[in-house]
Amino acid sequence: MARSRFSRRSHTGIAPVGALRRPYDVVCNIALAFPGVEATTSYGTPALKVKGRLMARLRTEAEGALALRCDFVDRNILLQVNPQAYFLTDHYVNYPMILVRLDKVRRAELVDLLDRAYRMAAPGKMTKAHDRGGGDSNVRSRG
Repeated sequence: MARSRFSRRSHTGIAPVGALRRPYDVVCNIALAFPGVEATTSYGTPALKVKGRLMARLRTEAEGALALRCDFVDRNILLQVNPQAYFLTDHYVNYPMILVRLDKVRRAELVDLLDRAYRMAAPGKMTKAHDRGGGDSNVRSRG
């Protein structure tokens, strides 16, 4: 059985960025199709923001995953349904975020997660533009 990209760790306990980059590129391709999403950084790691509000960030810490904005109800459901893909660290317990192992989720699921994260981060005007088709209509058809 092949080793997961996220199972490789450096001697420092930090996931090699190269091991995380390819799945994160998929995340970016999806998210950057949404109105107003920009690729930037947060805490020194690659991130996606809408009008300066964090939507997601790539964590390179020991667990190596995508920290994604997620409401508490959805988060509880995701954690119960697929604990191999979704998890939390103590840091995120009180924040509307979930950690996602990108090698454990299907692309269609990722599109939905990013859409929900976008709606939490974006101003209402932008979500209306997104709903009118100014967003991921092409992304969904490729899924």
